[in-house]
Amino acid sequence: MTHRVAVLDKELCQPKKCGLECIKYCPVNKSGADCIIMNEEIKKAQIDEDICNGCGICVKVCPFEAITIVNLATELGTDKIHQYGKNSFRLYRLPTPKKGEVVGLLGRNGMGKSTVVSILSGNLKPNLGEYENPPEWDQILKRFAGTELKDHFEKIKNQTIKAAIKPQQVYNISQVFDGTGKELLDKYDQRGAATDLIRELDLKNSIEHHVKELSGGELQRISVAAAASRDADFYFFDEPSSYNDVFQRRGVARVIHGLANIGKSVMVVEHDLTLLDFLSDYIEILYGEPAAYGIVSGILSTKVGINVFLDGYLPNENVRFRDKKFSFDVSSSQDDFEKGEVLINYPALKRNYPAFSVTVQPGQVRRGEVMGIMGANALGKTTMMKMIAGVEKPDEGTIDKAVTISYKPQYIPNDYDVEVISVLDKANEGPIFGSIEEEQIVDPLKIKKLYNKSIKNLSGGELQKVAVATCLLKKADVYALDEPSAFLDVEDRIAIAKFIQRFVRSYAKSAIIIDHDIQLMDLISDTMVIFEGESGKEGHGTSTMSKADAMNRFLNSLDITFRRDEQTLRPRVNKTGSRLDKQQKDTGNFYYKN
Repeated sequence: MTHRVAVLDKELCQPKKCGLECIKYCPVNKSGADCIIMNEEIKKAQIDEDICNGCGICVKVCPFEAITIVNLATELGTDKIHQYGKNSFRLYRLPTPKKGEVVGLLGRNGMGKSTVVSILSGNLKPNLGEYENPPEWDQILKRFAGTELKDHFEKIKNQTIKAAIKPQQVYNISQVFDGTGKELLDKYDQRGAATDLIRELDLKNSIEHHVKELSGGELQRISVAAAASRDADFYFFDEPSSYNDVFQRRGVARVIHGLANIGKSVMVVEHDLTLLDFLSDYIEILYGEPAAYGIVSGILSTKVGINVFLDGYLPNENVRFRDKKFSFDVSSSQDDFEKGEVLINYPALKRNYPAFSVTVQPGQVRRGEVMGIMGANALGKTTMMKMIAGVEKPDEGTIDKAVTISYKPQYIPNDYDVEVISVLDKANEGPIFGSIEEEQIVDPLKIKKLYNKSIKNLSGGELQKVAVATCLLKKADVYALDEPSAFLDVEDRIAIAKFIQRFVRSYAKSAIIIDHDIQLMDLISDTMVIFEGESGKEGHGTSTMSKADAMNRFLNSLDITFRRDEQTLRPRVNKTGSRLDKQQKDTGNFYYKN
C-alpha cells in the first residue's frame, strides 16, 4: 500500500501556454475517471490523489515541470502534521525543542522549515492534514499524547508560550520599522541584554544608524540581537549567518549558544555546516521533495546527524532520501597546477579611497585553477577582484596581461519582471533552449524548470543559482563569483562548488571565489589569498598561497582548529579547549594535515 502525494506548482502551471497534456495523457482519465481536471475557479490543473495511480506520465508530459507525484509509505499518513490545501505542500512529523540545548535543523530549501517555525511558535495551528475541517486543540493534544511536544502545544493552546524568531529575510526590517538599530533593540530588549549583545555582535559602529542605511550583515546581526534580547521560552534563528563574515558568524554562534546555557530552548536553521556543527547540540534532518512534502527525522547527535545527511541515508529509519552521498577529497593542492599556463600574473597592487586603502601582494592564477579569497568584511576582497578584472584601476601596480572576466556580484537585484530564460539567453548571446550550454551549465545547476518564472518571483536560493549560471554562460577567461553560497542550502552549496571546480578544469578556465563558508572554500579552492587588516579602514591581501598554508593562517586568526571527520572526511571544528584543540594549537597546526 502506498500514499500518493500530488503537488502542483501554481505559478509554473500555465494552461494557456500548453495543450493540457496532463489531462490528455493521464491513463486514469482515459479510463473514464476524472483524475486530472481543470479547476475553473483558479484556472489551474487539479489532481485527485485518491484515484491517481502514480504512473508519473503527467510529470513527464508537462512542458513547464509544474507537477510532482511521489509515492509514500502508507504509515506516513498517520504522521501528517499540516497540509495547506488540495495538491499543496504537506509536513510529516515535527522537531522537538529541548530546554537548555540548541537543536539544528538540516535539510534542503522547500522542506517545510517555515511551516515548522510557524507551528512551534504558535503562529500556525496544525491541521493534521485535515485542511477542509481543521481539528480543535483537544484533538491535536490527543495526537501528541505521550510525546515531549504535548507540553509545548498545551502552552500554545493556553497562550503561555513566548517565542522569539529571527526571520530569514532581514531586509524586510526596514519596511516595517522606521528608526535606528538602537531604537529597534530598545523596543525588544526584555532581558536587559542589549549592551552585551552589541559588544558580542560587533554592532557598536552601526547601532546608531537608521536601519535603512545598514548593510546586510549589520541587519542580520541586529536581527539576531533583537531576537536574543527578548524574554522567551523558545528561540528560533533562521539562517543567522547570511551576509556575515567568519568572525561575525563566530559571535553569532556564541550569542545563540548563550541562550541555551541559561536554560532556553533554541532551534537553528543553518546551511553553513561549519557553523551548524560548532553551535548545535543535536540535529534533526528535514528530507522529502522540495515544495511537495517534508519529513522530520528523529533526533541525532550533531556528528551523526551531519554525517547521515551527507550520506543521504537514515539507518535508524531505514530511509534513503538521496541517491548519492557527498564526499570530501583529502587532497587538493597547488601542485596540480604548477605546469599549467599562468593566466593572470599581477604585481603588488594598491587602491586608495578617501577613508580606506587596499594593498595586495603579487600573485598569479593558472588555467584550471580556483583561487579562493577569504577574510573579514570591508577589507577590500571585492576591490581586488575588480582591479584584476580591470573594472577599477589600481593607484599602484598594473596588470600585465588583459583577460576577460565574468563577474557575479555579492548582491543580486531581483526587482525586475523578466523571465529567467530571457536573462539566460542574453548571457549566452543566443537561445539557451536546446543549446550545448544548456546541457553543460543549466542542466547540472537544475534551473531549467525556472525558465518561465519571473526574476522578481524567485526565492533567494533560486536567484543565486540563476546568477551563477548567468556568470558561467558568459564567454570569459576568468569567472569571478562573490559569495555564491548565499541563500543556498547545504546540498546546493556542495553541488555548485564541485560543479564550478569541474567546469573550470574541463574548459581550461580560471575562477576567483569570495565566500565566508569555510567548508565550501576548503572544498573548492586550489590556492588562496587571505585578507587581513582593520575593517573599513585598511585591508591587506597576501600573495597567492597554498591552501594548507592559507587555511592554517586564517584559522589561527579565528583561534579555532580543524580536524577531519573520520567517516566523511569533512572538516570539523574542534571544541574550544578540547585535548585535540590544545594539541594542535601547541604545534601551530590549526588546519589538519592530509
